[in-house]
Amino acid sequence: VQLQASGGGLVQPGGSLRLSCAASGRTFSTATMGWFRQAPGKDRGFVAALSWPGGSTYYADSVKGRSTISRGSAKNTVYLQMNSLKPEDTAVYYCVSKSPRAIVSAVRGSQTYDYWGQGTLVTVSS
Repeated sequence: VQLQASGGGLVQPGGSLRLSCAASGRTFSTATMGWFRQAPGKDRGFVAALSWPGGSTYYADSVKGRSTISRGSAKNTVYLQMNSLKPEDTAVYYCVSKSPRAIVSAVRGSQTYDYWGQGTLVTVSS
């Protein structure tokens, strides 16, 4: 399984970005896919995840209300729409996946995920 992340870039504070992650090599009938991020000098942290079937979504408190994770019409694709971006959102964002889907208590743990993408850089700066 390979995860291809895209959509990062430079955006001004208050702006928006949509990150995309496409998984190839296998079709997941059940999975959890999502995003972690790592800012310079900080540990990698959970951002958001989505599980199927069912469509349950999970968010870090730091992005809740400003971000929406969704599944694309293409299988094994998820998007992260990020709005009202802040300088503290600056980080490398990593797409992750696990199949079968993760149990709820483990969704926010980095050790839960079997596959990681290469990362896409998001820079929020004026």
